[in-house]
Amino acid sequence: MSFTPSESGSSSPAQLAKNFSRISLLGLAFITLNSWTAFASALPLSLTSGGPTSIIWGLLTAGVCTLCIAASLAEFLSAYPTAAGQYRWVAVSWDDYKRVLSWFTAWANVAAWICLCATASLFGSQLVTDTVILVHPDFNFLRWHVFLIYVGFNVIALLVNAFWNSILSALNKAALIWSLCGFFIIFVTVLACASPNYNSASFVFTSFINETGWPDGLAWLLGLLQGGLCLVGVDAVAHMIEEIPKPTVDGPLIMVACVAIGLATSLIFIVALLFVSRDMDTIITAGAGPLLQIFFDATNSKVGSICLLLFPIGCLLLGVVAITTTSSRMIYALARDSGLPFSSIWTTVHARLKTPVNALALNTAAVICCGCVFLGSSSAFNALSAATVICFDISYCLPILIHCIRGRKLLPARPWSLYPVIGWIVNLVSIAYISFTTVLFMFPPARPVTGSTMNYAIAATGVFALLSAIYWFVRGRKRFMQVLLNAEMEFPEARPSTGPIKSDV
Repeated sequence: MSFTPSESGSSSPAQLAKNFSRISLLGLAFITLNSWTAFASALPLSLTSGGPTSIIWGLLTAGVCTLCIAASLAEFLSAYPTAAGQYRWVAVSWDDYKRVLSWFTAWANVAAWICLCATASLFGSQLVTDTVILVHPDFNFLRWHVFLIYVGFNVIALLVNAFWNSILSALNKAALIWSLCGFFIIFVTVLACASPNYNSASFVFTSFINETGWPDGLAWLLGLLQGGLCLVGVDAVAHMIEEIPKPTVDGPLIMVACVAIGLATSLIFIVALLFVSRDMDTIITAGAGPLLQIFFDATNSKVGSICLLLFPIGCLLLGVVAITTTSSRMIYALARDSGLPFSSIWTTVHARLKTPVNALALNTAAVICCGCVFLGSSSAFNALSAATVICFDISYCLPILIHCIRGRKLLPARPWSLYPVIGWIVNLVSIAYISFTTVLFMFPPARPVTGSTMNYAIAATGVFALLSAIYWFVRGRKRFMQVLLNAEMEFPEARPSTGPIKSDV
């Protein structure tokens, strides 16, 4: 960790404040996943790729597999509670490969968090524009209108994280309450207003829609992207773990709990929406978006529908704040290990604010650059949704895979430890799911494939991989994580705060 001058002028170590309790970190993890809100916002991904059956059963499939991933990563978190997360955990690999594997894991994870922040910001921006379109159907929103709202989300997140770091704990508790209250209010309202005109259980659980041009089976599988997207980010707990008092005990429990709560709320919420939805063709093509159209179908009130939509919009804004917090800590941790250009800049912790302001600024700049892609092509930006899941999955898979290859015998004694047989099952399910969906999410969403329907996720992922490889050969192989060459992994609180090498560029 770097040193910054204190306000008195003397040099003193600037430390990240331990502002988070168990509940506040659960709030941050839950609002980062933002599962029921993200799932509802991403409805267009599954409505045409399997319809209700893909939405319900795809969510269950993705949810169970993500629980396995969370349980697998929780073992690492309990053994090595460090803000570096997955790229430190990959260091249980062979000595000759640990640095290069850690490097690519780290860059995949940073890319994933930046893409997730961009995706959440766009979802929130689109919900805001949906409210205007519902009231004024003829209003023509241009891309730069959406982009300005997108920038607004990220500027708010930057300001909150930079200047109100001390209230983040309370804010995350409030976010948890806001999300759960919004979930309950929407659930009760749409069911009460639509009564007794509900869809049949057969429609909700077995109806199938395929407008993709792909065979039915593949179309259903492509619908898994919605479930996968709404449950990514389980490692948020890891990147904030150095800011809670009892990391080895509380961290793993929170990591698994946030996925379980996210899965339960998403499933209940989407079942309610499907019971009160009306004509699916109208919902798919609605100018105001599928979610707001379902609210309007249920309440038959534009004002009521917009009031209900304020809860998801608030959740997404709070989610962007939480994602920005987590992403900046990941950038800070990677720079601390000399994994970024000009690492000494990004490790600076402001002496008075007790937050890595430069890392926050870098994250916001990167997210806004991603938003500029939207100005040129919405299809290219949509690839970031798939790239988010792919990059997260790569960073999750590598430590789990290496752990299994090495016989699940390398982690030290820890509070969170799976029984051997259960551990093997959970790890292998995680690896199989990640391997399958990583390939699947690179498929174009529809046929025939044109420039506007092409899935550019492989291009987005390839750009991140290329940049990572170039900088590895230029600087990374000489400077990255040199501590691993001479010492075993340590708990972060026991490790000297050495910071990056000053000559690192």
